[in-house]
Amino acid sequence: MSKRSLNGADFNEMVLAGAARLAQQAEHVNALNVFPVPDGDTGTNMNLTMTAGVTELKSNGTGGVGSLASTLSKGLLMGARGNSGVILSQLFRGFSRYAASYEELNTVQFAAALQSGVDTAYKAVVKPVEGTILTVAKEAAKHAVYLARRTNDIEELMVSVLAKAKEALASTPDLLPVLKQVGVVDSGGQGLVYIYEGFVAVLTKRTVASMPRSAVPHTIVEEKQPVVPVAITKLDIPMSAQAKLDTQDIEFLYDMEFFIHRGLGSPLEKNFNEEAFRQALAVNGDSIIVIADDEIVKVHVHSKQPGEVLNLALRYGEITQIHILNMREQHRDLLTAGMDGAPMPELFADIPAQVAQVSESAELPAHELAPYGLIAVSSGQGIANIFESLGVDVVLSGGQTMNPSTEDFVKAIHSISAEHIFILPNNSNIILAAQQARDLLEGERQVTVIPSKSIPQGMAAAFAYQEDESVQNNTEVMLEAVGRVKTGQVTTAVRDTVFDDLQIKEGHYIGIADSKIVSTDAELLTTSQALLASMLQGGDEILTILSGQDAQNNVTESLINWVSENYADVEVEVHEGGQPIYFYLFSVES
Repeated sequence: MSKRSLNGADFNEMVLAGAARLAQQAEHVNALNVFPVPDGDTGTNMNLTMTAGVTELKSNGTGGVGSLASTLSKGLLMGARGNSGVILSQLFRGFSRYAASYEELNTVQFAAALQSGVDTAYKAVVKPVEGTILTVAKEAAKHAVYLARRTNDIEELMVSVLAKAKEALASTPDLLPVLKQVGVVDSGGQGLVYIYEGFVAVLTKRTVASMPRSAVPHTIVEEKQPVVPVAITKLDIPMSAQAKLDTQDIEFLYDMEFFIHRGLGSPLEKNFNEEAFRQALAVNGDSIIVIADDEIVKVHVHSKQPGEVLNLALRYGEITQIHILNMREQHRDLLTAGMDGAPMPELFADIPAQVAQVSESAELPAHELAPYGLIAVSSGQGIANIFESLGVDVVLSGGQTMNPSTEDFVKAIHSISAEHIFILPNNSNIILAAQQARDLLEGERQVTVIPSKSIPQGMAAAFAYQEDESVQNNTEVMLEAVGRVKTGQVTTAVRDTVFDDLQIKEGHYIGIADSKIVSTDAELLTTSQALLASMLQGGDEILTILSGQDAQNNVTESLINWVSENYADVEVEVHEGGQPIYFYLFSVES
């Protein structure tokens, strides 16, 4: 019996099954990382992104396909991690935009929604690369539009769409030479195929548990060597934005978060006007976030008068999960403890939120704000300490194995009282999430994302920043500093492979210069020396070594002596970074 339309219950079940199938296969997706390094995180990022969407769906998902798709999109948008997660969120964002007014979707409408997702995702990426998740989504949607004119059976359509997605995935090595070189398909595209497999499982009455699992390559975990502290070069410590702010200057001192259940209590207002509600909150508040679903309204606001906020909210329904913090008290505690760069508590960390634009009247007066605030992503406590010493206000823990979400960046931005925020993602896989947070807050906060792709680049940018310069000048000098830095990193290989004629063996060390593997050996010192030899050139003046949590002190000392003997004009600075996975991070500047 054919299925001629997709209703809300069907869509909900398909999404849950797609998320479950992806979670089941996340480690296999991670293992498809092009570089044979132990930090492949595409599967982790896509899984966490889908989990955020499913959490939102389970909390607030009711109604038809359009309503559910919108709810899912909100969760995905704020929970998006890494490039693959951001692109995935954009695919469903475009899907939800098309499906918004529909209770059910027929084959033509479902195909159009898939195509809308592809269009939205391509627009979100500045330079789309074929041979990635974008290609798989594009070819699948194109096929869906073609087939929808020839069948009215949703099951038949989705089964064929999955087959086309698998075909497109198999072709990714032909479109992206690096994939063919190492003999893998695109990891993000594989993740999307797994989601589509979950969709098909529901339509064909199968269970995800019964579906086959793909094998994950074995990863060698070497015995950890004791970490011996290495002296950290003294750095000048400028004041952060929080330290420059006087506690009494925090005008909207009550940080409030709560839910309005419109179906509970005896609401005086039968209809909820979202824009009017925001305007009312803006009279005595700022940092306003309002997410209105059919029955639930999520509210975040910094207010002078919490009682009036609650009275206003009560007009629309019953209030639950109320959290109110005194930010002056928080600020005093932070300054007393010497933690002026610490972010605010994540009260609703498990509840993704959609950020709404705020009217101009809701903006803080300029005299109450520091001119600039800085956010940086760091992996390792030593590196975090260095960023804080350079004046970074919020250091988000993250990196290759755990990328911050869009929501993490939004919360970090809201926690800083500054006119303009600079974000240093410090990883190419984090830039899109930072940019998505910036776009969500457009009109409310001024944010510039400096596209730093490594920790050394981020440090150079933070060092170049000057508080008394204009936004434009700071942006220019920070970008110039990023472009001036050469980055190297040393880790271990998790599989045998050949990369640019290098025979790489599982468990051996590999040296990566920017985005190219240039050395490999069974010895850490030999690999590190070969990597530095490829990086250091005439005119280079400074080499910074960030030792990881598994770095060996005797190797570090030998490396320093080797540089001194062979590159006498290069000044060497050593810091204990404490980063996982990478034994050393190198920064070379001329």
